[in-house]
Amino acid sequence: MRYHTLNFGALAAERDIDQGLESYFVESEAFRRVSSGEKTVILGNRGSGKSAIFKVLGRRERQRGSIVLELSPEDFSYDMLAKTLSTESDGAWKKHAAYAAAWKYLIFVMIMKSLNVRGIRFKTGASEKIHNYLRDNHKEEQHNPIAFMISYMKRIDGFKIGPWESGIKAHELARLYKLEEVTPLIPALKELTAKRRVLILVDELDRGWDASEDAQAFVAGLFQACLAINSIFRNVRVYMSLRRELHDSIPTLYDDAQKYRDIIETIAWDENALLELVARRIKYSVPELERCSSRECWAEVFSDFSGARKISSFKYIVDRTLHRPREMLQFCTEALEQSQRRSAWPIDSSSIQIAELKYSSDRAKDISSEFRFQFPGLLSVFEAFRGLPLTLERSDLELACLGICAGDFHVSNEARWVLDQDPEYLIQVLWKSGFLRAQSLGGGLVAGRSGAAFVGQYQTEYLDVRNVGRFQIHPMFRSYLGTKDVRNDAVL
Repeated sequence: MRYHTLNFGALAAERDIDQGLESYFVESEAFRRVSSGEKTVILGNRGSGKSAIFKVLGRRERQRGSIVLELSPEDFSYDMLAKTLSTESDGAWKKHAAYAAAWKYLIFVMIMKSLNVRGIRFKTGASEKIHNYLRDNHKEEQHNPIAFMISYMKRIDGFKIGPWESGIKAHELARLYKLEEVTPLIPALKELTAKRRVLILVDELDRGWDASEDAQAFVAGLFQACLAINSIFRNVRVYMSLRRELHDSIPTLYDDAQKYRDIIETIAWDENALLELVARRIKYSVPELERCSSRECWAEVFSDFSGARKISSFKYIVDRTLHRPREMLQFCTEALEQSQRRSAWPIDSSSIQIAELKYSSDRAKDISSEFRFQFPGLLSVFEAFRGLPLTLERSDLELACLGICAGDFHVSNEARWVLDQDPEYLIQVLWKSGFLRAQSLGGGLVAGRSGAAFVGQYQTEYLDVRNVGRFQIHPMFRSYLGTKDVRNDAVL
């Protein structure tokens, strides 16, 4: 192998941050807006780079002397919340408001604790107030954040008000919602945080997500807490990241999205950005290519497809992604490993196509898992397209979807939601999940690409597929389904 040191890095940001992520991180405009504090809520699909932004942001802020507090995925347990707390219907309490109060309480105490341990030995003024509060109220606490939140939620839960209960409980409940215990300390916190920037990063909220009442209230409450705390302090920023489909499935967030667009950053990648992403990692592991352009780096590592119809290897690979960095790196890593097994260099079409077999299967299962709460058993719906042409006229697609919805094609028990649905509804599901690409008429730029005949939902924000006449099964799924275009896969 010519470049035996070549490595595309780890697929997960939490593992890659110590392997070089900060060195080859692509500083997009989205990252700059987040870093400046202009945007504090990051939306993106799984593998789009949300965690990478947080990891690099956190490391750079620590290097500047800021206090950075991270809530790890292990701290989020929706199952624990559901088992511990009453349902909203069990009493006169609003869970979204309760979670928002609990989140604010948790974040306030986290900030106070971080400032207290970093303060001077003999505390005076604002430092003394914070120290005394923690000494009197939280001296012996060893709870993890989720347990701490639950304890506050249980205090609220304990004061649920029925029609015959006294006004004393109503007063105590109002105190908990208004956080009267910590509100007097806000001036002291403002004074201390003015001297030292504080960041709170809440990531991976989809871990363990079960779409339950508590899961939705948990995330919606965090969103409200972020807004509230960021509006109080000039030098404190609470950030949260969330998968786009989860955001869209929480009514209290999605319905009010237009009010908060100015603080939301939606992560999207085009072909040029993905090429730069791979090239930076090539240069990092192969320093002799440092002066090469992104395209030159690619050409040094990957050869194009030869034969009667020459195909760009980059175009072939990027077309088999939903334009997510993790997918691009996953495919490239699989191809590199195949090339190493075959002792072939540069990475050629054979290595790429062998790698595609595993990659396509893995991605089909991953996408099905990604939508398991909105559309359970989606993989069995994909299976119904095995053997069908890759390019489908609308009438043929509607007929196939009608067969699935009518039960003519077998789907798993989990996917029985599809039965008796309107075919148009299923087309929307397949489009939203990335399984289908739609024909784009009229030319122009689509997600940084000119003249794309078929585009995915991730490439265009405004295409209404109800008016589209032709579709394609996305190339990412083709190897898994074992399908071939009747024109020898002429449209890539």
